[in-house]
Amino acid sequence: MTKNNQPTYPLGEDAGTEVMAASGRKIKDITLEAIARGELNGADLLIKPDTLLMQARFAREGGFTQLAENLERAAELTAVPNDELLRMYETLRPGRATHAEMIALAERLELQFHAPLNAALVREAAMVYLARNLVKRSPPPAPMADDTY
Repeated sequence: MTKNNQPTYPLGEDAGTEVMAASGRKIKDITLEAIARGELNGADLLIKPDTLLMQARFAREGGFTQLAENLERAAELTAVPNDELLRMYETLRPGRATHAEMIALAERLELQFHAPLNAALVREAAMVYLARNLVKRSPPPAPMADDTY
């Protein structure tokens, strides 16, 4: 810790007693020995959003704005279950979702997961996909039967 009781970079070295995994386990306690003893679980290997936000702050202060924005979005996504996150990723692949489906995904990110930065990114992607014709095309309507023969 340095002035104003703020952590310094790198977090793992300077604030190891302060940084914790999503499980609440201190990062200094996540060791190969703890793994060998079977003391760790999956939540011990997940990052907390506040850690990502601290990293984002360091990136922004260092002039790495784009990295900071990515870390801030990552912090929001820690609230999204992994299986849901994979479905979202699949939806965002070109040609996999209609414009309306992408907008619905953005609304879900914002309202259900409180992820406004990610929602804004998905809305932006939806507009770009639409402009570049990368959205899923609706199947053409089935030909109408012509009974007038």
